[in-house]
Amino acid sequence: MNFWTKKKVVVTGGAGFLGSFAVEKLKERGCTSIFVPRSKDYDLTDNGACKRLYTDFQPDMVIHLAARVGGIGANLKSPGKFFYDNLIMGVQMIEQGRVHGLEKFVAVGTICSYPKYTPVPFKENDIWNGYPEESNAPYGMAKKMFIVQAQAYHQQYESNIINILPTNLYGPRDNFDLESSHVIPALIRKCLEAKLRNERSITVWGTGEATREFLYVEDAAEGILLAAEKYNKPDPVNLGSGLEISIRDLVDLVVKHTGFKGKIVWDPSKPDGQPRRSVDTSRAQSEFGFEARMPFEEGIKNTIQWYRQHANLKLLQNHEKGPSAQTKR
Repeated sequence: MNFWTKKKVVVTGGAGFLGSFAVEKLKERGCTSIFVPRSKDYDLTDNGACKRLYTDFQPDMVIHLAARVGGIGANLKSPGKFFYDNLIMGVQMIEQGRVHGLEKFVAVGTICSYPKYTPVPFKENDIWNGYPEESNAPYGMAKKMFIVQAQAYHQQYESNIINILPTNLYGPRDNFDLESSHVIPALIRKCLEAKLRNERSITVWGTGEATREFLYVEDAAEGILLAAEKYNKPDPVNLGSGLEISIRDLVDLVVKHTGFKGKIVWDPSKPDGQPRRSVDTSRAQSEFGFEARMPFEEGIKNTIQWYRQHANLKLLQNHEKGPSAQTKR
């Protein structure tokens, strides 16, 4: 607890999905000096704004969570934007941290940086053994450069920059916009809306054969703060749950807990993405004692419950009161 009490911490992306949980956990740990820059005030793709952020707040630590993120569709639609924004934000924030004598920089990368055909479970030493899966390679490569920068700055400047690589995140407060969301929130929304409209089927991209490992957002936030407290090496560290699940089985689980009774139509003309994703978490456990705690099915139920309660679902709530409410739509 004493680690954080006198630290000034900037959390980029601190108002977002993962960032909001990280900020809450910082406060629980006794951190009273937290700054969350907003894009309207500090556009981190602009180097001048990055300089101004360091000058204005003079942090001891930066936890860099700001990112342009999205599912396969969003990555395919805007690969240049995903590459440039993610690369330039991180590179500039790390460089300005060096210039301003920052005590520690925590860079949060992505499992998408791994090669397409990495042996499973992914081990950190395999991250340079090939090119990422094509549908999100620009995003993955942009984040991968933080590892190069961390190692180069450690060698030349003795900078303390760490890189954390979480698996696919999910949980309450996720992005449920079908244009940019990841698979779990997209499935939850599709199932609940189809149930509301009495639709007989939903369409899901790909074959369902690809596998993923998912990490509950609160577990991810906890892992990042543990690394911030205890890990001081430039080599990347995986964060994961240890559970690999196929997209087909994931769909079955979401269907079960949303109560959708219709048919699942698979669209094999759409990409599956990386064939398999699951990470070796032994480094995180040995270096800073991280172990995911949320059981996956319970996490899915929590996410569905949050979406029902918070995400413009008055229509769904009315529908569940009875047929008469539905006719008023």
